[in-house]
Amino acid sequence: MITLPLHEQHQALGATFQANGDWEVPTHYGNPQVEYEALHSSAGLMDLSFRGRVIVTGDDRITWLQNIISQDILPLQPGQGRYSTFMDHKGKILSYFRALIRPNEVVIEDVGEVGEQTHAALKKFLLYGTKAKMIKGSENQGLLLLSGPKATEILKESLEIEVENLVSLQSLPFSFEGAEGFLARTEETGMGDFELFVPLQALASVWAHLLKTGQPLGLKPIGKAAIDTARIEAGLPRLGPDINDRIVPPEANLEGIAFSLSKGCYPGQEVVARMDTYGSVKRRLVGLVIEGTEDELPEAGAKLFSGAREVGWVSSSTFSPLLQKPIALGFPLRDFTLPGTQLEVETQGKKYHASVTALPFTLPQ
Repeated sequence: MITLPLHEQHQALGATFQANGDWEVPTHYGNPQVEYEALHSSAGLMDLSFRGRVIVTGDDRITWLQNIISQDILPLQPGQGRYSTFMDHKGKILSYFRALIRPNEVVIEDVGEVGEQTHAALKKFLLYGTKAKMIKGSENQGLLLLSGPKATEILKESLEIEVENLVSLQSLPFSFEGAEGFLARTEETGMGDFELFVPLQALASVWAHLLKTGQPLGLKPIGKAAIDTARIEAGLPRLGPDINDRIVPPEANLEGIAFSLSKGCYPGQEVVARMDTYGSVKRRLVGLVIEGTEDELPEAGAKLFSGAREVGWVSSSTFSPLLQKPIALGFPLRDFTLPGTQLEVETQGKKYHASVTALPFTLPQ
């Protein structure tokens, strides 16, 4: 099991750990409910250094990626970014990531936790003679997530950077104690999210400085439990549990987000173009509100039924403090995706009523 560069700091803060792929990561620091509430009222700081990242350099970095990923990145300038997928020839998703354009590199960051899967998939397409080089981001940088309504204030006080006007996937450089990193606005919890890409030698100092500066404003370290609950409530799918090779991008509602229909050929392009032309999406990502208790959460892969007919599966679930019910993301067949559709989810040998709802999850009016 691989430990995070800040493992000792997390231990000192009372973290409980869980396995996440090959990594040991903080689940919570004593009370996930308190951490969830901090996300909504102030801010939370999470160590995402276990997340897969690929740094692409070289003269051909943009054109090489342009030919194999599903999004059009040619128009982007340094400091901009786009979501994208990487597909096989059948349109099945092999990776889902953010492509962040920096002055001399492109940073590919997985939207989820699948280890080095993206690096391995892209490497197969890096042909001899191509002037592009890939390195694993975990080799020289850490990744921190700062989320919540007071995140912008904390960043201004701690790093002296103004981020209020940053749009999604826009990035800015910052420096701390002589180390140069960059920050990007992302969507991890739906609470106002900023990711800090920090050189490893400065990671501990930046972590400690953010916590010290943010403590008077209510900042708390948060683990994966609070983050997962917030991101499911926000309807944000993740690579791995939600987005994987079982589905194609339109089924995950990624139209206009992570693939282009006009940029030309790339693996899987014909499949998504045909779906767009003929409206032949087989299933859709939806929200599910489940009648049950906190101890009756459906596991990933739990089957969805309409009567006796199996119509889909659950991909992620949590107990929602907002709704005080179990909720889930799932992929029913398209005839069963309208809000209000009544289904059942089978878990632990029992079936529970589940109501389809639009994303993100909100309180009933």
